[in-house]
Amino acid sequence: MTMPRPDAQDKYLVPGLERGLRVLCEVGKGELNLTAPELARRLQVPRTTVFRLLSTLEHLGFVARTDSRREFGLGMSVLRLGFEYLSSLALTQHGLPVLEALRDECDYSCHLVVRDGAHIVYVAKVASERPLASSVNVGTRLPAHATALGRVLLQDMDIDALRQLFPVHPLPAHSPSTPTSVDALAAMLELDRARGHVYSEGFFEPGISTVAAAVRDGNGQIVAALGVTIPQTRIDADALRVLVQRAHRAAGDLSARLAADAGADMTSSSSRISSSFNGTTAQ
Repeated sequence: MTMPRPDAQDKYLVPGLERGLRVLCEVGKGELNLTAPELARRLQVPRTTVFRLLSTLEHLGFVARTDSRREFGLGMSVLRLGFEYLSSLALTQHGLPVLEALRDECDYSCHLVVRDGAHIVYVAKVASERPLASSVNVGTRLPAHATALGRVLLQDMDIDALRQLFPVHPLPAHSPSTPTSVDALAAMLELDRARGHVYSEGFFEPGISTVAAAVRDGNGQIVAALGVTIPQTRIDADALRVLVQRAHRAAGDLSARLAADAGADMTSSSSRISSSFNGTTAQ
């Protein structure tokens, strides 16, 4: 995770706090647990500084030592802070009942994701009783270009914005279906727009299909993607048509709730809700 550096605001930054947050972000990248010397090397910060920062973060519960006592991983305070953040979001507050209704209607697990840079992050999940061989949970981060839900969230971006978001070439491949260049990704997004929906069969994980729709705010901007996850690789055309319709209807419901919620504070938002249902996609 990169830390933004607003140059105009540099004089207001607290260097010690910034270094501490950089240490926390490095520990939280999802790799193996890290030692203090390794963190010092990665961040190019003196070891003594890193030890003091880790001690402070450990005291507050944001990092914890592993059994070896030499390595550090994320602590429970990060989890608590994350759930408190999610519970404060209008998106998850309104999204959970919509996901539950959709799950009950189609009997498949349903998810809500947002984009964080070049990744998607799962912010809500409602599981069905059907067995599903997937490790996705709230907080899971996946590459946007390699997931059908990510393609939903990239729909509003033109080729220049995509090149800025994905400067690395080739793009990492996670399955035979992954686009490995920005041009290939842009072509795939164009087909998604023309088709009106995105339906994936094993696009990221083998044996799992997904149908999804775009959730838009009162200005018509995509703010999330709502997905139905099916534990099979093939769905007959009639069943797929029904799932696409249900996912779009649920996304439209959530879009309307978000616009109405924003309208309570800014009444001009509700007048634009009629445009919030265009261009939805199925994953």
